[in-house]
Amino acid sequence: MFRPSAQRLRGLQLLSCGLRDSPGRPRWVSRREGEENPPLPTETKWKDRAETVIIGGGCVGVSLAYHLAKAGMKDVVLLEKSELTAGSTWHAAVGFHQPGSIRIATTPVRVDEFKYQMTRTGWHATEQYIIEPEKIQEMFPLLNMNKVLAGLYNPGDGHIDPYSLTMALAAGARKYGALLKYPAPVTSLTSRSDGTWDVETPQGSLRANRIVNAAGFWAREVGQMIGLEHPLIPVQHQYVVTSSIPEVKALKRELPVLRDLEGSYYLRQERDGLLFGPYESQEKMKVQDSWVTSGVPPGFGKELFESDLDRIMEHVEAAMEMVPVLKTADIINVVNGPITYSPDILPMVGPHQGVRNYWVAIGFGYGIIHAGGVGKYLSDWILHGEPPFDLIELDPNRYGKWTTTQYTEAKARESYGFNNIVGYPKEERFAGRPTQRVSGLYKTLESKCSMGFHAGWEQPHWFYKPGQDNQYRPSFRRTNWFEPVGCEYKQVMQRVGVIDLSPFGKFNIKGQDSIRLLDHLFANVIPKVGFTNISHMLTPKGRVYAELTVSHQSPGEFLLITGSGSELHDLRWIEEAAVKGGYDVEIKNITDELGVLGIAGPRARKVLQKLTPEDLSEDAFKFLQTKTLKVSNIPVTAIRISYTGELGWELYHRREDSAALYDAIMNAGQEEGIDNFGTYAMNALRLEKAFRAWGSEMNCDTNPLEAGLEYFVKLNKPADFIGKQALKQIKAKGLKRRLVCLTLATDDVDPEGNESIWYHGKVVGNTTSGSYSYSIQKSLAFAYVPIELSEVGQEVEVELLGKNYPAVIIQEPLVLTEPTRNRLQKKR
Repeated sequence: MFRPSAQRLRGLQLLSCGLRDSPGRPRWVSRREGEENPPLPTETKWKDRAETVIIGGGCVGVSLAYHLAKAGMKDVVLLEKSELTAGSTWHAAVGFHQPGSIRIATTPVRVDEFKYQMTRTGWHATEQYIIEPEKIQEMFPLLNMNKVLAGLYNPGDGHIDPYSLTMALAAGARKYGALLKYPAPVTSLTSRSDGTWDVETPQGSLRANRIVNAAGFWAREVGQMIGLEHPLIPVQHQYVVTSSIPEVKALKRELPVLRDLEGSYYLRQERDGLLFGPYESQEKMKVQDSWVTSGVPPGFGKELFESDLDRIMEHVEAAMEMVPVLKTADIINVVNGPITYSPDILPMVGPHQGVRNYWVAIGFGYGIIHAGGVGKYLSDWILHGEPPFDLIELDPNRYGKWTTTQYTEAKARESYGFNNIVGYPKEERFAGRPTQRVSGLYKTLESKCSMGFHAGWEQPHWFYKPGQDNQYRPSFRRTNWFEPVGCEYKQVMQRVGVIDLSPFGKFNIKGQDSIRLLDHLFANVIPKVGFTNISHMLTPKGRVYAELTVSHQSPGEFLLITGSGSELHDLRWIEEAAVKGGYDVEIKNITDELGVLGIAGPRARKVLQKLTPEDLSEDAFKFLQTKTLKVSNIPVTAIRISYTGELGWELYHRREDSAALYDAIMNAGQEEGIDNFGTYAMNALRLEKAFRAWGSEMNCDTNPLEAGLEYFVKLNKPADFIGKQALKQIKAKGLKRRLVCLTLATDDVDPEGNESIWYHGKVVGNTTSGSYSYSIQKSLAFAYVPIELSEVGQEVEVELLGKNYPAVIIQEPLVLTEPTRNRLQKKR
């Protein structure tokens, strides 16, 4: 199932030479009866030192060894506990075929989903097409067409023998100088003060500059060696192989891989028979609980679980209904093997926060698909010090201490069961919620709003009034939250609103080198004591690694704020820079200690002034100023800033004070008509003010100049901040594209981001985020377009759900911010 962010994952698949798999039967089935696997080569040499040690000899680990060695890294060592391809790799699909694949839509909403996916295909070079029933029948003549409405066809899809793939990568890795050692189980890992690792095995020990955990369903055990609990759960996945079927044998060409999304199974040709694998509901699927509590059984490698056809019978029957020849086919094999799932089904790829030089490539539910791309991606990152493109959705640091085993199991069960459900925009999944990471307002607000999940936190998306439809109703079009969000928008623009911002990532940095460190990390200047600014951390190549607000609270002491989804992503980068540069600083993550309330709107000052003796007037408390004060006798750090662009403050306080602070503010604001607002309204407000969002308008795929962030980048400041030289070169060469604001007149659908931009029949760019503008009653979006098409007034088209809507580039911002309006008013 694709989501907007999953388009970037497609790049990993394309890096795999276009080869995909659907889980299939074990490799021994593809050999002649009684034929054994060929003997495995063994390595006799040993190294005492290694640049990189990779733990795990499945396809992902071997791919990384190959790509690192091919790129020129010396001393790459891979350690495998038994033999290459043990674990999940060996029981994946066999054969090397590219017959393409077709996803079947049998409901109108599924057709919308295909159109939604296609809007992201144009700008992200993925060959796929929506095809009509007649074409589907032509390509898959054995299909019952009674319910088929459309298909999503990927001509490059196929399936590959994982054993042959892994051995080919292993041969390539050896050719370029990598050492692949097995059997060599890792028995202990010890970090040294200089950042290197001592790796112990029964074959001997070695010193490594970095280690990469690619251990598959043993990844939890490897993590536990160094005190980490990786959120991984082994689930049982079954698939069925039939005997020869006359109708299949009579075909003149191989059938495309079929994915019946309502039936929740995949099906493909296997020689003259068929192979199909279902994904059961979360109630019926089976988690291998004993492995979670007691670890993977010693010696487990290529064993299988006992099959359980009863558990998958409803899917078998659905497959028989869709492909009737299955009704008379004989089952010759049922395979039931373990697959490792993360809570959100996506793998964890990259360096891990809190542990120096420890990288992971784990949690692959579809390792064969992603192995080639992930190996190249990680290799580039390791060699060049930054990711080659943005894949924050795979960041291992998206999880934290709040990710308990109970949560992981509930989410993995849900993710497996939801494998083929419709992938809506703004999707919410509710298993395992809430976690322990709830704000002090959760109990106060949970019955009044629709909550969203942000890095373990529950945060209000939108609020409903008595009598309004309060159900979760996902849709590709405007749905039940549309009108309430409009009311919240007006609340902030006309009166005053309160929002829970507790999920923000929050860091305290102090020490004698704190200013020097931050001057090296950030492209902006360091704010004076008592002030705040917006600053960006750049990569060495001048891309935007992160956006934070930096508040200079007292001489040399700073409060740094980032988005909830990038908390540990940003912290890792800061910590790594501090260690690498030898800076004398103390860095503390205080995210869970502090709650945050935002108050915004023209009456915000009037409400807050009732609760504090501090002078909040324009002259006494300026925009981007920060002060420590008391609100209703509760200590807060108040920053005059608001992502809404309206008059407002963010109030940082002890998490246990949140409810009391909220009640005091709401009581004080009764005369001013105070009310709540959520993140959906805030998104509409920030888009109208042309505020960029990290992860949408800027990330590791973009530089700050094309993103329109010149104001925050001080190329002339004395400090040689990370990315400064690269950015100077980018500026000298000139930009090829630019971020612009678009308005478009639609019907009942609004842009979300990642939609294709068309001009004269060709795709020329993409949206990054969007919403409905309640001020002009039109859709509004940010988009990247070529420089030559970036002028105000330029007309283009935006593709939404299979239809191109006319759009025009406007002068930004659509609505002036409150500080700008005040400044202009004073000049008159």
